[in-house]
Amino acid sequence: MKNVIILSVLLLISISMVGCSQDQSNNESMGDAPEIIQVATVNTIDAETAIEMMASGEDFILVDVRTQAEFDEGHIEGALLLPVDQIETLSVEQLLNKDAVILVYCRSGSRSAQASKILVELGYINVYDFGGIIDWPGEIVK
Repeated sequence: MKNVIILSVLLLISISMVGCSQDQSNNESMGDAPEIIQVATVNTIDAETAIEMMASGEDFILVDVRTQAEFDEGHIEGALLLPVDQIETLSVEQLLNKDAVILVYCRSGSRSAQASKILVELGYINVYDFGGIIDWPGEIVK
């Protein structure tokens, strides 16, 4: 009877040690810490909030995603023209810092939403869509 108890205890110890060693090997194969993946989303703001951000003194890039003809008719001062149908290729050339604050607008808000989504998919993490120039309360330059 004494031998059966000793064998049972040894068996339990062996089983628990095998279980622990398997858990440890799984942790080692996954690395010391879990990988953190930052997922960005489009921040939708209104024109007044965009004006406040622009006046704050913080760095930003103002992007107009309309056509060249629309841009020439009038745009917000300091805007960089990146038409929505070219934004994937032009952003690589002109928006080098994917951490930069990017303020996006178009005529009415549809193309700015589309362009903002594309920018986020390309890895830009501080994208703010403030809709259309038709709602812009500030000055427009020609």
